[in-house]
Parts: sequence; C-alpha cells; structure tokens
Amino acid sequence: MADDVLDKIIGKPTGTTVVTVERGQLGLFAQAVKDESPIYRDPRAAAAAGLPGIPAPPTYPFVMGNFGVFPELQTEEAPVGNPMAEVLGPLMAKGGIILHGEQEFTYHRPVLAGDVLVGEGKVVDAYQKESKGKTMTFVVVETAWSQRGTGEPVCTSRMNIIHRI
Repeated sequence: MADDVLDKIIGKPTGTTVVTVERGQLGLFAQAVKDESPIYRDPRAAAAAGLPGIPAPPTYPFVMGNFGVFPELQTEEAPVGNPMAEVLGPLMAKGGIILHGEQEFTYHRPVLAGDVLVGEGKVVDAYQKESKGKTMTFVVVETAWSQRGTGEPVCTSRMNIIHRI
C-alpha cells in the first residue's frame, strides 16, 4: 500500500461511543481474566482499598466499547456498522492476516462502575515494515475516554493493529 494511501487514513475517526460502565460487567471481566480481587465485585472491598467505587480491571477499556452501549445514549457521531472496516478493508482485499500487535492504557483516573463515558476514536498513525519477505502494515488507533457532561479525561487506549501479507 503506498504511503499516500496510509497518510489518508491517519486522522480518520473510528467513531464516538457513549458507554455506561456496569458493575456486573466489571465483575465478569475480572473473572474472565482470572482476577479474583474482591474490589471488582464488592463496593466495601473497593472502599477498604481507598477507591471511591468499584474500579474496572486495568485492561477493561479494551472491551469497554462493547458493553454498556445503550442506543439512547449515543450521539450523532456514533459509528454505524464497523468503521474499522473502511480502514482495514483495503488491506484485507489483498489477503493476509490481521493481528493485534499491542495495547496500552493511560489512566487519568480510575474507570468506575456507574461512569458514563464518551470514547472518541481515531487512527493516529499508519506505517509499513518489511520482515522476512512479508509486508506488515501497522495501524495505530487511539480512543480517548472522558466523563460525559464534564469532559474530564479518564483513560486513553492505544492499540496497534498489524496486517501481514
């Protein structure tokens, strides 16, 4: 894929999503990642740990856009369908595989049960590398989560998606 095509996807929005962080989902996620800490299930344990509420497990923002997305909360900027299909579709048209390369989270404060957060995603970088005769295209997507109403930053999630052909 030519550099000018990659340059065109940089800055492309991947959608705005409003989520309600639900206590039950936090407990289920903690269980799924084998974290038995009671702070993810019991408000008394969270308070004893000095937290203002039940926190999300550290990697929860990876799935946050999939849980607590109620139609009545969404804005006009909410994605319709899969916005990443527009970004990755031209790559996949040539075949190959998609890999999740890495994920990082920057917390500005804990994500807590009951939070209503707005996630604004966009492609922040795209580049290619050659490795062992294969072309790897890296697409870096960042989602900035903020508190609805105040705009207070809560968490920034940065994901690297790799297409290899």
